[in-house]
This record gives sequence, structure tokens and C-alpha cells, in this order.
Amino acid sequence: MTSLIGEFECKVDSKFRFMFPVSLRKQLGELFDKGFVVNRNLHQKCLTLYTVDEWARQNKKLGKLNRFVKSNDILIRKITGGATQVEADNTGRILLPRTLAEHADIKTDVKILGSNNVIEIWDKKAYDDFMAQDLNIEKLAEDVFGNTDFNTDDE
Repeated sequence: MTSLIGEFECKVDSKFRFMFPVSLRKQLGELFDKGFVVNRNLHQKCLTLYTVDEWARQNKKLGKLNRFVKSNDILIRKITGGATQVEADNTGRILLPRTLAEHADIKTDVKILGSNNVIEIWDKKAYDDFMAQDLNIEKLAEDVFGNTDFNTDDE
């Protein structure tokens, strides 16, 4: 699994194309040329860009769910609905599907984030508003990591 980092400001043109950040491209190496799957983020009004390998890993897990269980069927649909395969053109631009870009309120200025195993694409104002939330990050970190043993190496 690739661990992606970085925060980049980009411009989106009238066709919803953006120049993929060079630093992220270098981090991805050969994965960049395989293409991506883009979809709505489940929790925030942004888009998630998966490498095709990461999407395959996630999709394999979904494929194990029993679709005769209503909640499983709904979850699969929510996760896979809208998923679209995209590739960079020969200049390094990615074309976002209009419906997905409109869902995320993407206008002209975007933030592209390396976010561990995925890339997030935000409208810049929406991202700035999200980051400006009054949130007790110390409590959140304790809630999430409080019972985690960081002294073990569980790769």
C-alpha cells in the first residue's frame, strides 16, 4: 500500500480538468500510469481518488458482503455508485466527471490531499471551512488512538 502525503492547490478548468500535482505523481511511481477510480467521499463533500490497485483491494472486500442483506446492498451501492475510472492525459491532467465535481461543489480552486492510501479532492473553500472547524483534536486523537499499542510492529 502506498502512503501518500501532501497538500496542493490546483485550478480546475471549465471541463473539470486539473493538473495532477508532480509531487504526488512521484510518490505514486508506476501506479500513476495505471489510472485511478474517483468517487464521492462517504463522510465529506469531497471526492476520493483511488489508485486502481487500491480500488481493487477495497472492492474485493465489498465483494465478500452478502447482497441479500439489505444494509450490505445499500452500503455497496453507496460506495460503488458513481465510481468512475479516470486516467491522466499526456499532459498530466485528470478529468473529473461533471456529476461528481458538482456533487463536491468544485468550482475553480481545489485542494488535492495525499491522504494515506487515497487522494482527496476538495473545493478549496469547503476544505478551508472544514479545517477551520472548532474541534478538540486532542480528545479526538485520544478517542481514536487511546487503546492502540504503538510499540508493536503490525505491518
